[in-house]
Amino acid sequence: MPKVEDYSKRTTEVAGWKVNLVSYKLGNTYQCTVDNVSPGAWLAKTQGATKKEAEEKALERAQELLSKTRKFPLGKTGG
Repeated sequence: MPKVEDYSKRTTEVAGWKVNLVSYKLGNTYQCTVDNVSPGAWLAKTQGATKKEAEEKALERAQELLSKTRKFPLGKTGG
């Protein structure tokens, strides 16, 4: 069974949203996931021959999804 190598995790911003970008090598392929920091839902999971390729694919997919997502300002509660 292949073991995880070259693991990295970082927080970045995509389309105005904070996201976690996790990438690692498993066997001969790099895997990458992007999740929104809160609540941590997966936005994209991709793979590529290189770390750069896997991350670019994942960030592109996250950009597609998050650019369609509207943010609503938090309103004041109570009176």
